Amino acid sequence: MLLKHFFVPKIAHSSYLLAGRKTCAVIDPQRDVDVYIHAARDLGVRITHVIETHLHADFISGHLELASRTGAIIVAPRSADCGFEHRAVAEGETIELENMRLTVWETPGHTPEHVSYVVSDQNRGSTPVGVFAGDTLFVGDVGRPDLFPGRAAELAEKLYHSLHRKLLTLPDHCEVYPAHGAGSLCGRSLGAKWQTTIGYERLCNSALKIAGVDDFIRSLTSAMPPAPDHFSRCSGINRRGPELCSALPPLEEWGPDRFSRQLALPGHAVLDVRNYSAFSGQHIPGSWHLDLNGNFPTFAGWVLPTDRDFLLVADSYDDAVKANVWARRVGVDRIVACLDGGIAGWAVEGRGTARISLISARELHDRVIGAADTVLLDVRSPSEYADEHIGGAINIPAPDLRQRARELDPDKPVYIICSTGNRSSLAASILAQNGFRSIANVAGGMTGYSAAGYARHCAVCINPHGPRLEENDPFVGK
Repeated sequence: MLLKHFFVPKIAHSSYLLAGRKTCAVIDPQRDVDVYIHAARDLGVRITHVIETHLHADFISGHLELASRTGAIIVAPRSADCGFEHRAVAEGETIELENMRLTVWETPGHTPEHVSYVVSDQNRGSTPVGVFAGDTLFVGDVGRPDLFPGRAAELAEKLYHSLHRKLLTLPDHCEVYPAHGAGSLCGRSLGAKWQTTIGYERLCNSALKIAGVDDFIRSLTSAMPPAPDHFSRCSGINRRGPELCSALPPLEEWGPDRFSRQLALPGHAVLDVRNYSAFSGQHIPGSWHLDLNGNFPTFAGWVLPTDRDFLLVADSYDDAVKANVWARRVGVDRIVACLDGGIAGWAVEGRGTARISLISARELHDRVIGAADTVLLDVRSPSEYADEHIGGAINIPAPDLRQRARELDPDKPVYIICSTGNRSSLAASILAQNGFRSIANVAGGMTGYSAAGYARHCAVCINPHGPRLEENDPFVGK
């Protein structure tokens, strides 16, 4: 039995290759699947199974892609009612992979159809050695049950029983292989390790220390992080079967003339993926801005409208290709071209550009503190804002500005701050689209503001995935 781990940063997605001597299975694969094909080739094994624990909400799975390229059987929960050819499995069924046996345990809660796969190495005995737990049990956390409108309490109760009646009955030495790690929004406070054990989680996982089901439900249905827009789309795409990457058109390069003509047509928009300082200096008017160096895929899936064809502006063609790959991982498939020559080529032809002021933390402090004719807008999450913020700042998370920009006065100067400058630049691009004329982005964000000595360091900004549940949750230990 050989286990190989794969990790996609930004969306914090873990997938696995489980191999014997000649064959292997891939569990919860990412959409771009070359990594598994290369790994199997290096190991000298053939991919015979593609196994899904559930219908993933935060990314597009590579199950169809892998099956089409390798001939592997797709295994998925029967209750998922998938629309593609697959083996549907339910409680108690087994998958044989050479001398390994994977037993299906139904573990609903994070999603209604969720299953886990308990692994036994028959060469060593029938005792479980590991479990592919998907999004039911993480390192230091459990899956969130609030992604289905009106069903949060129902799913939280199911999650409690999936944990206590199922997974926690496994022996302490049994390893846990979750589908996500620190950085994922599929839980509240995931740890940074990629694997754990049942015994470690029994000892250290705060959510598992909530003794009663009623308190567990109340804890898991309150103070959850916001769910990005694509969380409500990806599950359906994964159920139907996503478009094969091999069938999607390659990213084209268009010169300024064609780029400009296409942009003038209905249903087109510009997405600028350069760093926030470059975007502030010069960009195409009306652009969306998502810094490729930030959490690009999460915010691409979260905020980009699904009814537009996007034209990219990047520092290089390679960066444009990277952005396209990241976007496709979260189901944004309508990026059609990038600007040949970038913004410099655009400017050389005398085409119009816009800019957004970029100021330092020190400038912000000198300009804003005590000023009555300005708006200080903090676009971090509510938990970051609650931990530390500048007095008088209005908190509207960056994605929410799509609907809430009207709450602000477009005639007043707006100074925008986040933790570093990335989300505030996205927010600035949204406000500019809504007619705000005087916008300034704070470079370095609250991190820089704290470093300058104007505020204490925000614990959430410094360690956004640190363990905070136990100290703040009134239900832990009851």
